[in-house]
Amino acid sequence: MKTIDTFLKASSARHDHLCPRQVLGVRIGLAGATCLGLDVPRDDKRLLAILEMDGCFADGVEVATGCTVGHRTMRMEDYGKVAAVFVDVKTGQALRIAPALDCREKAFNYIPEETRHYFVQLRAYQFMPDTELLTVTPVHLITPVEWIINRPGIRVDCSICGEEIVNERETRQGDQVLCRACAGQAYYQPMPREQDMLNQGSLSISEARR
Repeated sequence: MKTIDTFLKASSARHDHLCPRQVLGVRIGLAGATCLGLDVPRDDKRLLAILEMDGCFADGVEVATGCTVGHRTMRMEDYGKVAAVFVDVKTGQALRIAPALDCREKAFNYIPEETRHYFVQLRAYQFMPDTELLTVTPVHLITPVEWIINRPGIRVDCSICGEEIVNERETRQGDQVLCRACAGQAYYQPMPREQDMLNQGSLSISEARR
């Protein structure tokens, strides 16, 4: 069984330092697995982590749980919050874990000799009891976990742009199969000149960089 120090070292190695959010990521990841009765870090796909923040917090959760984007066991819903939902894919049980609202104040009780907020949190978060550091809330996923994980390897082509869509992420409008971008859910907008040339199949990489 790996210790919290092992996970903290693995996380800090990615940043050349250790910060409070990494510590919270590790603690939240370990607590999520414990509450679901699962051993971590995992090498299968039974545990799904849905994070509400990216950055160093995500690295802490990843090293503690074994959940990764590459294995499709970690997802991001960027709410800008240090929090995560953990799902036992086998049972459907889901829990949201976040720092207790008063954990910063409580941290001073554990490091009374330190006056600097950052270092109080950095040190105290490593050993404060879960009951004082974290809140655990059973939740029900609005999007079914079956859709979140879906069936990998399914492939279709978009009726408009022709690009391949995998993992059942297509949208259907009438008899058309559309990618999210062509269905009006794009997070980007091509520049007009480039779009015209792309549609004609005549825009090279070097031209696109101009």
